[in-house]
Amino acid sequence: MARKRIFISYDHENDARYKNLLHAWNKHNDFDLQIYNGSLHIAINSQNAAYVKSQIRPMITWCSYLLCLIGEDTHKSAWIDWEINTAVENDKRLIAVKITKDCISPPAIMNRGATWALSFNYEAIKKAIDGA
Repeated sequence: MARKRIFISYDHENDARYKNLLHAWNKHNDFDLQIYNGSLHIAINSQNAAYVKSQIRPMITWCSYLLCLIGEDTHKSAWIDWEINTAVENDKRLIAVKITKDCISPPAIMNRGATWALSFNYEAIKKAIDGA
């Protein structure tokens, strides 16, 4: 089976450790993923936003899936909504992974047919990825 190409969308200030854990699991367990994530430290309404989007859009387009890590502040991120909407516009499958069950989901991922993991643990995430 071909490796799944996954773009990770996450809150870079608060949830990078969870993205790093996904990378570690991918190296040492039976995930078989090609993972890309674009690190953004620029406001979506900044003068550089158009350039950043021009660099990220091809990566989302290249991937087959967008995996959104949903942490405490993810629902407030205009970038994450943009990444999700870009994935949907390009017919990518969505995988939503809540860090904890009580985290609020970003509006863009709701009612979009995402496959969900309601907690951040290896088994739940593997099941969501395999089911996407």
